[in-house]
Amino acid sequence: MRRTEERNPRSVGMDEKSPEEILRIINAEDRTIPEAVAEAIPEIAEGVEAISETVRAGGRVLFLGAGTSGRLGVLEAAEIPPTFGVSPDLFRALVSGGPGGVFGSIETSEDDEASGGNVLVDHDFGGKDLLVAISASGGTPFALGAMRKARSLGARIVAITNNRGSEMGGLADVSIVVDTGPEVVSGSTRMKAGTAQKMVLNMITTAAMTRLGRVHDGYMIGVQASNVKLRGRAARIVGEIAGVGPEEAMEALEEANGDLKVAVVMIKFGVKRKEAEKVLEDAGGILRRALEGAP
Repeated sequence: MRRTEERNPRSVGMDEKSPEEILRIINAEDRTIPEAVAEAIPEIAEGVEAISETVRAGGRVLFLGAGTSGRLGVLEAAEIPPTFGVSPDLFRALVSGGPGGVFGSIETSEDDEASGGNVLVDHDFGGKDLLVAISASGGTPFALGAMRKARSLGARIVAITNNRGSEMGGLADVSIVVDTGPEVVSGSTRMKAGTAQKMVLNMITTAAMTRLGRVHDGYMIGVQASNVKLRGRAARIVGEIAGVGPEEAMEALEEANGDLKVAVVMIKFGVKRKEAEKVLEDAGGILRRALEGAP
């Protein structure tokens, strides 16, 4: 039996307890998740390199899973473009059952191994792309079908699972296993396993985007200033990095067409947008490298 399906001894008698006692049991179990994630950091780091290398080579990253695992992939793919300023086509997500599987439960769809491979073909997945397959059990047929198709196309594969020795782990180039153990509600992997998957996805994409120059000193310098709140945030970031007040930062940001890195370089070098863009281009798009030559 998979660990995620085992009965949790701490849950015995839980249905007879008060709301606060139930919550303390859940909370105690949740506190074990960061430790399990920490044990997988070496493998997570391999996943970061796989994403970074794929993006540098012009490939795409596709998150894929069924149920909770697939929905977490959708959430991650949706949040990367506005946070880091990359194209929505760069990170995509697919869930068994299609769009209906995002907002509802289509449990039988995860058993269709053929559809996992077919959906990659439908989305023009190729050898230079990267598949990130997510599954608590590590044996979801939909994910396995996609992995086998990706392998046949010569693409690299990262697997994020919660059970050791799984079939998915054996198929992957990078196997990230976060052993979260039995759930408070046996088999309900939307709980500890799902939380661990979300943590890993946050870590792997944030670290990759940092390596790719989309984060500078902890600032999201690729953020898309698409509303009032984000425009204010973007101006604060430019001002803090460049060492200027909010008005000057906002003016530079407007002249830079909302590009934070360009705005910072404009201020630091005292140049116009085109010149700042050239400085950044020469630095490979990495702000820190560009600022090394600032007066």
